[in-house]
Amino acid sequence: MHVVATAGHVDHGKSTLVRALTGMEPDRLEEERRRGLTIELGYAWTTLPSGRRLAFVDVPGHERFLSTMLAGVGPVPAVMFVVAADEGWMPQSEEHLVALEALGVRHCLLAVTRADLADPGPAIEQARTRLAAAGLGGVEAVGASGRTGQGLGELREALDRLVARLPVPDPEAPVRLWIDRVFTVTGSGTVVTGTLPEGTISVGDELALGGEPVRVRALESLKEPLAAVTGVARVAVNLRGRGLPERGRALVTPGRWTSTDLVDVRISPVGALRGSGRGPGDRGDGGTCGGLSGCGPVGQGGGGERRLPRRLTAHIGSAAVACEVRPLGGRIVRLRLAGPLPLHLGDVLLLRDPGRDRTEVRVLAGASVLDVRPPALGRRGAARARAARLEPAAPDAASALRTHRLLRAADLTAMVGKPDGRPVCDDWYAHPEHWEELARRLTEAALRYAAEHPLDPGMPLEAARRELALPDRRLVAALVRPPLTVAEGRILTRPSGLPTPVARAVERLRAELSAHPFQALEAWRLSQLGLGVREVAAAVRAGSLLRVAEGVVLLPGADARAAELLRRLPQPFTVSEARRALDTSRRVAVPLLEHLDRSGITVRVDEVHRRCR
Repeated sequence: MHVVATAGHVDHGKSTLVRALTGMEPDRLEEERRRGLTIELGYAWTTLPSGRRLAFVDVPGHERFLSTMLAGVGPVPAVMFVVAADEGWMPQSEEHLVALEALGVRHCLLAVTRADLADPGPAIEQARTRLAAAGLGGVEAVGASGRTGQGLGELREALDRLVARLPVPDPEAPVRLWIDRVFTVTGSGTVVTGTLPEGTISVGDELALGGEPVRVRALESLKEPLAAVTGVARVAVNLRGRGLPERGRALVTPGRWTSTDLVDVRISPVGALRGSGRGPGDRGDGGTCGGLSGCGPVGQGGGGERRLPRRLTAHIGSAAVACEVRPLGGRIVRLRLAGPLPLHLGDVLLLRDPGRDRTEVRVLAGASVLDVRPPALGRRGAARARAARLEPAAPDAASALRTHRLLRAADLTAMVGKPDGRPVCDDWYAHPEHWEELARRLTEAALRYAAEHPLDPGMPLEAARRELALPDRRLVAALVRPPLTVAEGRILTRPSGLPTPVARAVERLRAELSAHPFQALEAWRLSQLGLGVREVAAAVRAGSLLRVAEGVVLLPGADARAAELLRRLPQPFTVSEARRALDTSRRVAVPLLEHLDRSGITVRVDEVHRRCR
């Protein structure tokens, strides 16, 4: 299926044209039919000459219902722009065009209606000029009449060509269905409708609505019950859950969107507000927000630019929320939303001033989302630095990592929908330049620690984590590069983790114990070998020596070797039998057996005997 929205001035025949194309009545309210005025969103569908199915979202053209119009156009990838041949371009034509420009709609068909009342040529020329100024140059145009049927065949073929050019949506994309209608069906419960731009919804799926889980009980698309619906599609979803649906909320795939009320955005002014003294086709920004500078009441700035109001309404999908505007610098602005919205980087918000004179265009700008988790700005100059950092940002995973440096997979997924590349450690992603900088700083910190603590085997991982201000100790281990190594929770700068004199002393001890590994040396002899109290402690921490008890030091693995010999004895055995088997003194045998008890290798049978497990 394909979905196209209508756009255009009130009473230019949008609903009449949809009715003629589909044979369906898009105006579902009695008041709409009585007044001949679209008030709510209308829906109708048809089959095109190629066999493609096309659904229309028919929007109101009256300026009082601009918010409703935006709710219909927001989630739709293409638009049929309607202009009457006998009236030409009108105020709401301009406002709808400015809204489409702000939303980034780039797939459009121009339908000039009431071609039975006037030559459509002048209106086509005028409308094409306006559309080209908004970046929609080369739009195909068709003159038609919904009343007489003139040009409807050509219009259907043009619609076929339009939808054939639309990008193919990703069926695996996370779902975000902006709700544009809510009603109750007896025996079924709550039903919501919306335009699904991409992704797939299936019966039985669990989605989230305002953070609350809801279950999909049933699905319909174009009045047909379905087990699954893939975007783009008009869809009705029967829900089970405690969430309270209403227009402007969204059904989303859990964990795949960031629900946020604070965003940093890049402003793109549209229409005549792109700059003072420039026509609608001139996109120069004069060093400001494309002709919008600062914040404050709408009026002329010192350089003649429009100033962005402090309070606006932000539109996306069918949502419309009040927001406060804080300029950071250049085109970068921070928006504090009155309520949280499920957003990704790259989403486009339409900024509108609902309080402006109705005779003026009230759509001010498009706002491309650059960060959905912006940091606090406390120190002087932080806003300007933030703006400089975000100005070149793109709405992708690489830019998210450039901004946040380190992100868990779940957070990155919620920001961009699907992470690119591979994690650096477990579920952690890092910006490559930041990751290399961290590795460099870690090496410097480990070498500095080794110089300041020569008898320590190495810098503890936790100390390194604090030094680098990292959120997870596993990241520190992942940053270790040769010649650094990790052992026993420490970062070693030397193979043994010991200064050269201590390592040599340990080797001398190893040679002395080679023939009698359980005859621990007295303290005076250890000192002669170069192993004083501090050196012994350092060697024990490095794992180069085994401290069995105070004053009793053996080589690593001596306890395992002792257990092997003791298992050869008749079980149970006494201390004396163990002492003889190990060829050692009682000074060593007693603490060694107690060490084996604590390690679970041996167990006491009574006051005299032990046995091996």
